[in-house]
This record gives sequence, C-alpha cells and structure tokens, in this order.
Amino acid sequence: QVQLVESGGGLVQAGGSLRLSCAASIRTFSSYDMGWFRQAPGKEREFVAGISWSGGSTYYADSVKGRFTISRENAKNTVYLQMNSLKPEDTAVYYCAKRRDAYTIILSMAGASYDYWGQGTQVTVSS
Repeated sequence: QVQLVESGGGLVQAGGSLRLSCAASIRTFSSYDMGWFRQAPGKEREFVAGISWSGGSTYYADSVKGRFTISRENAKNTVYLQMNSLKPEDTAVYYCAKRRDAYTIILSMAGASYDYWGQGTQVTVSS
C-alpha cells in the first residue's frame, strides 16, 4: 500500500517562504512522476507543480511560476515544494500525489492521472 505523508505547512506572512515535503512509502518511487496540488476553501482542487520520474522535467501552474520550485530526492523517496514570495491567495491545503503510470513521457497536470494522494498540509498566508 502506497502512503504519502506531507509536512512543512504552517502560517506565514505575505512575502515569506515555506518548504513542503512529501515522503512516499514506495520501493519504486523513482519510477513515477510526482505532483503537488492545492485546494482552497470553496474552490476546486488545482494543479500547482509537477516533476518527472527522473527529476529532469518540471512544470508549474502559471500562478506560481517564478515563486515555487519542485524537486525530488529519489534516494529518500521524497518530493519537495519550495514556496517563496507567498501571497494570501496561496492559502490552501496542499496535497502531493503519485502519478498512476510509471516512466511516463508526457507530463500531466490532471488530477485523474494520479492515483495516490497524501492527507494534505495546511498553508495559510496572512496579509
């Protein structure tokens, strides 16, 4: 059974930074793209950032480009999301997710492409 556990959320002032981590309990972690999504109260879940299984490709939602950085350490089965210049509109529960298929060529921002999700970590940005 795959488990994803996020950590690193919290309360931060606008302009501040946070680093989220997601630890995965899966032997073949390095075979799968990973993604970060978020959901704000009253809004639909949205894609934030993704990284290919090799770590060689990354992709971001337009709203976070230039401020957020996704990375992974396959030796530690962990994916990170470094969030800088945070804004109040970044307030949400952040989820990491594992891509359904291994060794994919085409990256995906669609939630339906991911089969396991963490429990989420709350990020609150005050103005």
